[in-house]
Amino acid sequence: MVASHHLYYYSKKTFLLASSFLKTFFFTFLFAAVTSHYSHAAALAFNYQTFSNIGNTLNLTGDVSLDNNNGALNLTDYDKNSLGRVTYYKLLHLWDNKTGKATEFTTHFTFSINTPNKTHHGDGITFYLAQQNFPLTAPRFGGSIGLLSPKQYKNSSYITDEHPFVAVEFDTNYNQEWDPCSGLEDHDHVGIDINGMATSLTKEWYTTKDERVYDVNITYHATSNNLTVFFTGYKDNITNKQQLSAVVDLRQKLPEWVEFGFTSSTGWYYEYHTLFSWSFNSTLDFEAHKERKTAMTKGLTISAGVLLTSVLGIACLMGWKLVMRRNNVELAMDRDFERNTGPRRFSYQELSRATSNFAKGQKIGEGGFGGVYRGFLRDLDIHVAIKKISQGSRQGVREYASEVKIISKLRHKNLVQLIGWCHEQNDLLLVYEFMENGSLDSYIFKGKGLLPWEVRYNVVRGLASALLYLHEEWEQCVLHRDIKPNNIMLDSNFNARLGDFGLARLMDHEASSKTTTLAGTFGYLAPEAATRGKTSKESDVYSFGIVALEIACGRRVIERNLREDQFFLVDWVWELYSTGDILKAADPRLEGAFDEQEMERVMIVGLWCAHMDYLERPSIRQAIQMLCFEVPVPTLPSQPNATFNFNQHVLHTLQQYSF
Repeated sequence: MVASHHLYYYSKKTFLLASSFLKTFFFTFLFAAVTSHYSHAAALAFNYQTFSNIGNTLNLTGDVSLDNNNGALNLTDYDKNSLGRVTYYKLLHLWDNKTGKATEFTTHFTFSINTPNKTHHGDGITFYLAQQNFPLTAPRFGGSIGLLSPKQYKNSSYITDEHPFVAVEFDTNYNQEWDPCSGLEDHDHVGIDINGMATSLTKEWYTTKDERVYDVNITYHATSNNLTVFFTGYKDNITNKQQLSAVVDLRQKLPEWVEFGFTSSTGWYYEYHTLFSWSFNSTLDFEAHKERKTAMTKGLTISAGVLLTSVLGIACLMGWKLVMRRNNVELAMDRDFERNTGPRRFSYQELSRATSNFAKGQKIGEGGFGGVYRGFLRDLDIHVAIKKISQGSRQGVREYASEVKIISKLRHKNLVQLIGWCHEQNDLLLVYEFMENGSLDSYIFKGKGLLPWEVRYNVVRGLASALLYLHEEWEQCVLHRDIKPNNIMLDSNFNARLGDFGLARLMDHEASSKTTTLAGTFGYLAPEAATRGKTSKESDVYSFGIVALEIACGRRVIERNLREDQFFLVDWVWELYSTGDILKAADPRLEGAFDEQEMERVMIVGLWCAHMDYLERPSIRQAIQMLCFEVPVPTLPSQPNATFNFNQHVLHTLQQYSF
């Protein structure tokens, strides 16, 4: 009886293990088989730092030519009536007819417009999305920047019914017939064109028409239908960050699949149009084709016999112990991550090869949950930063899962981009784009170099822009929960890139706060987060305020001097503010080389955001308006409520925790 009971027990256990293994193998096989049938439906992602080795991945039509000296594309000839077009060789699946969902995307590019004679100029450049095989204008017409001919422009049904388009124009020639700002012929502008050139969605563009490069980032958020253009100009010889946005439901304006790229043209007057770089990333959270079901069915029918035979053979060879060693967390993450088609999965072997087997010489940093290594991915021809989560860290596993599931969906010019991920057995790795200038704290506190005020001011505004996107512009509110200088990276142009979303949490836009376990970094934790675990947009704003003060003052939020006393940055700056001497808090290493109004605004915004009472803090949008001189400076109280006593209390309390 006992023997039969044990036989039953082990038979049942073997059956359950076999079932588990069959399921695991089946889904792995299924994923590989299905993706091979319709990989064309995956999200698009590419990055051309130059155009020297584009192969057949870009379609160049019209007068486009490659400049072999710098790897740039000349979009037009320096002559009258020239026209050029550059498109990606694949179509973009913009929206899904079955589900009604639209993809989100972001694109970044740099270009110059040069008019050597400084007298006549035209006509400009557009980034556009349009129906496949969007025709070149014939005859050539500079005024529409390569989108329409005069005859086509006057035929509205031609555009809307046969060849719809949405474009962002960078217009350098005033066309009296349709351009805004009548009488301002020199009023260059950026505009959003929807099936025509006449648009009220414009903003003045500060151009120089010399060899200086313009930087553009365009994002589209499918939930809010918000199309936003971030672009640079040069006003009074100073780089000016500009922005234009509009609500455009692309599903109503464009077909399901679209071509996308650039057009450029000249008319009676002409200029050089040069494209230097172009990157593009899209999400894809819907089924791409009705044919996918058919492809899946065919693939499964053909593979069914092979699948069953392979499973039984492998099961006999490897034994059921393989199933026992499978990590349940890893399997769960596989299912979650493979829904996100932006970043890709790497093998451990690929990442080991990229970092010379994670050699010490490749290590560029140490985080709370493991080391960060510099690597080079040959197939993508890019340098990357690879975070290797320490084995055995439960918190590290949670951070890893949170990072992939949240940051993989986000697209913003001031966020570090996640390129891929890997989990094999006990190894958890995250692959990011490499930031040439490292982290902000290495400059502010560790002596890597002195950041001039112009760069610091740009970093503060860039960080604020990233937070605005996280708090208000994405489909859900993202609470970062760990904003601090060593989580802010600097790219090759010293632009701020917020990273490390391991502690991030999602929250509905309508919700006011979220109660979580204590998480964050001492000094940057808002009072309500430190004492009650209450995190909200206001607690992120508090951390932003602390960082803004550190950037302006060049001092840490809390310092310990030789007498073992504590220095609290917020208290010190607030005391100087109350006496009218706030500029005395400016980083002395700058030696007064800063714009006093900008410095004052950064410090006051920092104090306002770091107010002890979260109800008294501004929203991140209000902070941006302050930093952009769109609203007057607020009058703050001479002292916050008991900040010194509170800080002493928090210091005593939080020393019990390890972050």
